[in-house]
Amino acid sequence: MKLKKYLLIGFIAVIGLSSCGKFEKFRKSASVPVKYKAAMDYYKKKEFDKAGILFDEILPVLKGDSTQEMATFYQAYCDFNLGNYAVANTHFKKFSEVFSRSEFAEEAIYMSAFSLYKDSPNFNLDQTGTLAAINELQGYLNNFPETKYKDECTQMIKDLRKKLEQKAYEKAKLYYKTSPFNIMSLKSSVIEISNFQKDFPDSDYSEEIAYLKVIAQFDLAESTIESRQRERFGDAAKFYLELIDKYPNSAYLKLSEKMYDKSLKEVARLTALEAEQKALLEKERSNTSKVTTSPQ
Repeated sequence: MKLKKYLLIGFIAVIGLSSCGKFEKFRKSASVPVKYKAAMDYYKKKEFDKAGILFDEILPVLKGDSTQEMATFYQAYCDFNLGNYAVANTHFKKFSEVFSRSEFAEEAIYMSAFSLYKDSPNFNLDQTGTLAAINELQGYLNNFPETKYKDECTQMIKDLRKKLEQKAYEKAKLYYKTSPFNIMSLKSSVIEISNFQKDFPDSDYSEEIAYLKVIAQFDLAESTIESRQRERFGDAAKFYLELIDKYPNSAYLKLSEKMYDKSLKEVARLTALEAEQKALLEKERSNTSKVTTSPQ
């Protein structure tokens, strides 16, 4: 049994060395047609690394040659299948520009956008690539509204927007969690939540984010100077009303109702205090006016 095992391993090794030697022979070949055929054969066998290397080597000398179009096209697919999506995007885009009249031009434009989709980063990273992918996919749909890839593109755009939604949601929560009694963080949290509500009105996080907005605004009102408190407590009460208007059976109602009640009491107290201070000021002005106008 051991002998058979060693013979099998040896046979596989010989095959591997033979295959490797054959590939190097193709690389050293001065015949472009031979290299091109070998590249296509490797591509069909899904040996994209070898096919890609050969395509890379022959493309510079194929300008104007009838095989240039397909070599450029399959080179891009080699990059895509190897997971080199950023490079694949560049190569597919170049193909669609150089061979704009090709029967494969539309497919190349689609694959260029698809490559960006595959290269889109995780939601917790910078989302510049995600935005670029959305723009390219939407541009493709605008230019080819009847494309056979319509459903795929629509789904990909939804997937990418989900990443942006998750990123915005985590960002809004982060500002609040980082320092719940830091005025600048609380202000930023309210702003980010408002932006989230505007950009993702139908989000699965909408109810929770609406509740978080009440908390952030209430904490902001409590943490701020008295001259700004009436306005900010008023906004906290307004955000509560927006919450119950949209989610009358929300699980967050009891938690936020206490903040609403306190906000109304604070608004009433501060309004009365402001009126009292205003009356005192008017009285002082009136007394001062009487003194200055009395006969000497």
